[in-house]
Amino acid sequence: MATARLEELYKNEIRPQLLKELELTNIMEAPKLSKIVINVGAKEAVADTKILNTIADAIKKITGQKPVRTKARKSIAGFKIREGMPLGVMVTLRGKMMYDFMDRFINLALPKVKDFQGLSSKLDGRGNYNAGIKEWSIFPEAESSVDSHVGGLNVTIHTTAKNDKEGLALLKSFGMPFRHSKAK
Repeated sequence: MATARLEELYKNEIRPQLLKELELTNIMEAPKLSKIVINVGAKEAVADTKILNTIADAIKKITGQKPVRTKARKSIAGFKIREGMPLGVMVTLRGKMMYDFMDRFINLALPKVKDFQGLSSKLDGRGNYNAGIKEWSIFPEAESSVDSHVGGLNVTIHTTAKNDKEGLALLKSFGMPFRHSKAK
């Protein structure tokens, strides 16, 4: 089975570079991607459950993997939500599919964002990164499936980094377009 382009890049160039940059002694200490989770919540699904099918089809085309439906954990009367009601979809990518998605996300999708100034370089404190995308139509695969509903999605990139410094170094080495902080 062929490996993904970014996976080859990681093994041959990025990992040795990270070992030097982070002053690590063992190759197993080098941070790497562990999984990518794509999550879509649809408040419109409360009124019309057919919207969830449209969202699931679009996410399946984007990721190449069938999404899992997420359900409400508890009832909220003010929002007309009952426990167990389907509210969204999510996909967890690992291995080759994870690297393929990361490659398309960085090199194809993000450059299509209108007035793109770069992503925030804020991580969660444990080396993981969350990016909110307002429209999934930035992915080339989703353009054909865009009906009347175009929604946003959340991309969570989980790494094996011990802290934000290592996680940020890993994501920068993959070419993640972070916003440049203004010098004071």
